[in-house]
Amino acid sequence: MAVYRGKYILEGLGTISPEMEHNLDIAYGICMSYRDGFPCEMCGRCCHQPHIVVRPEEIDRISSAADIPLYDFMRNYLVQTSDGRFLFKKTNPCAFLGPDNRCRIWSNRPQICDDFPYAVSMFMSRVYLALTNPDADIMDLISYMDDDWPCTRVIKADIRERIEAARADVVPM
Repeated sequence: MAVYRGKYILEGLGTISPEMEHNLDIAYGICMSYRDGFPCEMCGRCCHQPHIVVRPEEIDRISSAADIPLYDFMRNYLVQTSDGRFLFKKTNPCAFLGPDNRCRIWSNRPQICDDFPYAVSMFMSRVYLALTNPDADIMDLISYMDDDWPCTRVIKADIRERIEAARADVVPM
């Protein structure tokens, strides 16, 4: 299994070719450009996602931020999947979403929460597919995104144009 940027698991691939990595970098850049230009409005909707991944190196930091002893945190808040990943047990909503729709561990939240929705695997993979396949329609590929979310509206407003502009830099594979 190949891993991009130390956190994106590309199942079914043994390695990432230089051409693929170049194109993934372009997709990642597009995704991150939204994050940099549109800060979170803290609507709390993303805190209802079913698979909130916690990387092993984040566990101690998050348990400390939540003021939960590590053993209790691992036992009561995490589940380990068959592929070795850790997920929050409670995600609808996340156990750390306060009644005011604010994250109670905001400054120490998992990386996936910080990346959502701009640089999570699902969105980034669809941007990559649209970049490398001129016949793919990005709007069809991201139809899963809820149009009521503030961040989704921002993305859908100009994603097609950003992809078209970036295609000039894509390396054929």
